[in-house]
Amino acid sequence: MLLRLPTSMSEAQRCLAEGAIPVGGATLVWAAWLRDGFPAQALSLREVPEANVLGARELGAAVLLSQVDDRVPEVLCGAASGIGTGAVRRAATVGGNIVGSTLRCLLPPAVVLGARARVLGADGPYETDLAELLAKQPLLLSLRWRTPVASGYRKLAEVPGGPPPFVIATAVHADSGAAPELRIAVRDGYEVLSERVPCGDGAGPVLDALSRTPIGAQDESRLEAVREQVTAVLERAGG
Repeated sequence: MLLRLPTSMSEAQRCLAEGAIPVGGATLVWAAWLRDGFPAQALSLREVPEANVLGARELGAAVLLSQVDDRVPEVLCGAASGIGTGAVRRAATVGGNIVGSTLRCLLPPAVVLGARARVLGADGPYETDLAELLAKQPLLLSLRWRTPVASGYRKLAEVPGGPPPFVIATAVHADSGAAPELRIAVRDGYEVLSERVPCGDGAGPVLDALSRTPIGAQDESRLEAVREQVTAVLERAGG
């Protein structure tokens, strides 16, 4: 297998056109390649500057999970720090988790941040939404979002041999001219549920509104975790 390491988007685009397979950190594809055979060419974005950005409003696809820190909103940082083991986080990438993983631990945070995906297509880079990213799986360059007033993340304890752990991602947005809004996304099994609720009147009305949504249909232990997470993020937002 030839590993190609382009240093620009134009070079990465050429690699894709020549059949190179995006590899990320290879933590998710290596076992399948050992079983099914290695591709002739693989493509890593680790030398492409646009895929390595790490800041308050953008996170590159080639950034390692272990590198995600408090430069990004708390909801993203918290999710990244809880994925796998330290060894996995030092190899796995943001793009691999969002596009290549079945768990997609970074997806709920991306949803509540209202993230958009910058991707590389046959005609060059363009921006799209998360739904198209997951459905068509173009080569992800980075995620971009609006800065929230406050955010938070919580993952419940895993049951050995059980389903994926329940996770809760929250963010409060206060766009100019609009009422403050809470965005919440939970991962239930492999499904991500999300809701948006006005939050100018505090936690009580927000929790009441959520109780009438699919998120409010969870069992009591999960609902209590949702209540605690929502209350905490609203307090941090000043609501």
